Amino acid sequence: MSEVDFFVIGAGSGGVRAARMAAGYGAKVAIAEDLYAGGTCVNVGCIPKKLYSIAAHFHSDFEDSRGFGWDVSEQNFDWDRLKNNKVREILRLNTIYENLLAQSGVQFYKHRAVIKDAHTVDVGGELIKAKHILVATGGWPYVPEFPGKELVTTSNEIFDLPQFPKRLVIVGAGYIAVEFASIFAGLGSQTTLVCRRDMPLKEFDDDIRKHFCKEAAKHFTMLTNANVASVHKNPASLLVTLENGTTLEADVVLYATGRKPNTDGLGLENVAVELAESGGIVVDQNFQTHEPSIFAVGDVVGRLALTPVALAEGMFVANHLFGDKTRQMSYQNIPTAVFTHPNIATVGLTEKQALERGLGFSIYESNFRLLKHTLSGRDERTYMKVVVETASDRVLGMHMLGTDAGEILQGFAAAMQCGLTKALLDSTLGIHPTAAEEFVTMRTPRPSK
Repeated sequence: MSEVDFFVIGAGSGGVRAARMAAGYGAKVAIAEDLYAGGTCVNVGCIPKKLYSIAAHFHSDFEDSRGFGWDVSEQNFDWDRLKNNKVREILRLNTIYENLLAQSGVQFYKHRAVIKDAHTVDVGGELIKAKHILVATGGWPYVPEFPGKELVTTSNEIFDLPQFPKRLVIVGAGYIAVEFASIFAGLGSQTTLVCRRDMPLKEFDDDIRKHFCKEAAKHFTMLTNANVASVHKNPASLLVTLENGTTLEADVVLYATGRKPNTDGLGLENVAVELAESGGIVVDQNFQTHEPSIFAVGDVVGRLALTPVALAEGMFVANHLFGDKTRQMSYQNIPTAVFTHPNIATVGLTEKQALERGLGFSIYESNFRLLKHTLSGRDERTYMKVVVETASDRVLGMHMLGTDAGEILQGFAAAMQCGLTKALLDSTLGIHPTAAEEFVTMRTPRPSK
């Protein structure tokens, strides 16, 4: 029986980073993955989604170019070509991940790992002793029970559909649902989003949500306060019946109703690892479970399902176990983006969160048309919002709906980590003409509600 200092289950973002960093500290490390190196993000998440989002933007880019003197007469979209090019890129990234592990001295097992006891893991029939075990198995798409559940598609399969769907119904209200609605509408699919709430993206700032709904309506149909009763197969389509009796015909029905921590079949019943009601593994501030030798990070913990968060958590655990214990983990001011058309990006508190915390604050906002669209003729608005604490002048939150919102907010997120104030924003010279300069030229607060 071989022995290691650190055994990682799951070769996604958090697991790979933790394994490599632990090996860098001198630990003997092994990692197991039975699906694909790189995890959700690389294979069925961030990377292919962003590639498809870029592909979808070309449709509007071709249209917009006419106002700038270009005549792009032929516009033919080849779904198979996009899929094949995506597969080639993902395979390249898979290889990079495997090479990074090998170069770091990490033993990579392409098998499923099952925990047998607090210090033993079964990997493809081989038992391995480990001083510490890290569970980093990510999440898995969740589809609720309803008649016709077996007929629907999830975000795991949507990238590789055999045929491009001319009619697509998406069920969900989170970032995955709205991103795919934007993507497939941009690629040319007649897209309908079915949302149980009055607006999607409940965790985001309400003004961003309202402005997004206005922009989304220009690209796809959104049915709010609606829920699916059943899905049935017709000879040439799928029939979606809503609880209010409305029926929708589709070639594909995508369920994007959330993801659940991926804990099935790991052997957690063999150890003292506790699961929360949400299904996530319960950990303390050091990501240690109730079984002292076992740790967990990333989506399987169920805190924030973001790749950079999993990376940071993985680095924290490696440093905590094998380093100098100096690395800190903070969930404040974590920036995130939603790759809709147009993009959404946010960092810090929403207006509602500031209100719930009893903070005195002012709101600064700007709603404008990009310079580009003065010639393209496109009816698209950009919206920006800044939440500022009155007493300290500290910037509590920044939110944007518009082109390249994620690229723009990343820099401001760094500034917020450094204690950005409204006075510092006001003293910053803008880069003209850009959309980003609007964040440093807002002078008048919105009248208080």
